[in-house]
Amino acid sequence: MTKVEWTVYPDRQALLQRVKTIKHVALDMDGTIYKGNTLFPYTVPFLARLKNMGIGYSFLTNNPSKSTADYLQHLEKMGLTVTVDELYTSAQATINWLKINIPAAKRLFILGTPSMIGEFEKAGFISASDSADDTIDALVAGFDMTLTYSRLCRAAWWIKRGKPYVATNPDRVCPTDQPTVLVDCGSICAALEKATGRKPDVTLGKPQPEMLDGILQAHGLQPDEVAMVGDRVYTDILLAHRANVFGALVLSGEATLADAQNAEYQPDVVLPTIEQLGELFAEAKKIQV
Repeated sequence: MTKVEWTVYPDRQALLQRVKTIKHVALDMDGTIYKGNTLFPYTVPFLARLKNMGIGYSFLTNNPSKSTADYLQHLEKMGLTVTVDELYTSAQATINWLKINIPAAKRLFILGTPSMIGEFEKAGFISASDSADDTIDALVAGFDMTLTYSRLCRAAWWIKRGKPYVATNPDRVCPTDQPTVLVDCGSICAALEKATGRKPDVTLGKPQPEMLDGILQAHGLQPDEVAMVGDRVYTDILLAHRANVFGALVLSGEATLADAQNAEYQPDVVLPTIEQLGELFAEAKKIQV
């Protein structure tokens, strides 16, 4: 029997009946299918198992530090062949939001890696320089592993002047398999808030439900046919609640069982890893409707 750490369902049969309706799995990446640069040994078998059961999957990530092309190459090096249509990043979500909500914005001051900045430039935006003499239409803060003090100060300067301010994702830290703490976008924005008294006007990425809209539309799915799977309560599971999809928390990344049990918005199920999720899908396939 599949190991289930915890579930909101009253009994196993109710959980299996719910899982049986799922046709597509939206997968968080870092902390869920790999950690840092290390692919979990059960990821490839899990994806093959989904395919054999006729369950589709897509990859969602709140990490905008790599471009789409970089991600595809990164995944390929780890042994995963992924198409452009199977990947959606918070940088893409931010680009789409800007084009829809601030269509006149062209010149941006971007706190982001060169790869992330390149993604915005590819989409038609201009990256402004670190100068008070430059002009910008909006500020974008992301997970910037190349962050310098002068650019952080310049971002605060633009924020204090009331420029539109968008964050790519709310994550406080990024999972890693290295002996360090990777300070993520949410923590960078916290520093800017302390300096300016202002939070981002909008924060994209998970848990915003727009991160799942494309999957629903592309595959003709209803929310009850989709599972959001990830390792964080405040992004992955909150997204599941906001989008009305099944939320599966895995304990292979940031969150603990206590985090899940104490959360305002709890997951439908908590499992050790996606390996057990695959087993749960297989178990659900065997039950009678």
